[in-house]
Amino acid sequence: MIGEQLIEAFASIPQQLVGPIHLRTPEWQDDDIMVPLATFESPIWATVKRGAKLSQQVGGIYAALLSENMTRSILLEANNLEQAIAVKQYLASNPEMLHQATESTSRHAKCLSYHLEIVGKLIFLRLSFNTDQASGHNMATKSADAIGRGLVAQFPKLQFNTVSANTCTDKKNAAINGILGRGKSVVAEMHIDRNHCEKWLRTTPEKIQALHVKKNLIGSVLAGSVRSANAHFANMILALYLATGQDGANVIEGSQGITHVDVTDQGDLYFSVTLPNLIVGTIGNGKNLDFVRENLQQLHCLDDKGELMPNSSQRLALITAATVLCGELSLLAAQTNPGELTRSHMILERKESP
Repeated sequence: MIGEQLIEAFASIPQQLVGPIHLRTPEWQDDDIMVPLATFESPIWATVKRGAKLSQQVGGIYAALLSENMTRSILLEANNLEQAIAVKQYLASNPEMLHQATESTSRHAKCLSYHLEIVGKLIFLRLSFNTDQASGHNMATKSADAIGRGLVAQFPKLQFNTVSANTCTDKKNAAINGILGRGKSVVAEMHIDRNHCEKWLRTTPEKIQALHVKKNLIGSVLAGSVRSANAHFANMILALYLATGQDGANVIEGSQGITHVDVTDQGDLYFSVTLPNLIVGTIGNGKNLDFVRENLQQLHCLDDKGELMPNSSQRLALITAATVLCGELSLLAAQTNPGELTRSHMILERKESP
């Protein structure tokens, strides 16, 4: 009964289809996509819609997947530094051990690489996996556990302290994720000529660039942000995560990313978002809910029969990046015009007259 109530509450989060966003990628032909966004912050629909309309006017948003991996870190404790170094040397000489242990736990998971750090006699082993079309939390944990137990079998005096040692880093903000990536690493960009910038965004490329430098860059440095310089990636990411059955807590590392703004020699606007830690899947926990399946079909991640489309999780990551770009660009443009952001919130959330 409680489970049914939770599902009903989850499905009742206000949702709208926003777009279409014109998306171009290396893998697919040009695509016009209506994106489902579930949020209690209603201005998010309007801000993404404005960026989406602009994408239709200027040739679209180009997005590309740079890399993908799900990570889990284990903590082993040796008797002394000498033994810790022996473990390090063993892994360097026997990488097949990682692959064999991983494949013993899953038909889908593949161990891609590892990152090892020694602190005294402690061994922090960060493992990266390909988890196919799942976000891969459980798959990575199961594989990491098997690797830890395999190392203890090889070195009986080792202690296996924990299967999650915080260098993963799961649902926490950390520099290591921005550097090595976690989930899908994606970049999306849009070129906006000056005329369209002034018409649709009611501002200029120079004003957007200046605000970006002062707000996103200098402001983030003053705040002590960790490898992150953006206005509100989290808003769009969470709205798409909720609509597509993702683990909402992953918005913490997912929203770590960088906006880049440039004014071209021709006086036009270049705008991009880089998201190194998008954690999305199209199969697994949360994907069996009816509204989630409908949304994944809407995004062509599932076919009309509800079956997975090829590379569906990669497609979802690219769509997420394009959606983030639309909302980020629109908000920055609004903030170049004093009072516009406040008026928008009053109208859209409090229903006040303009």
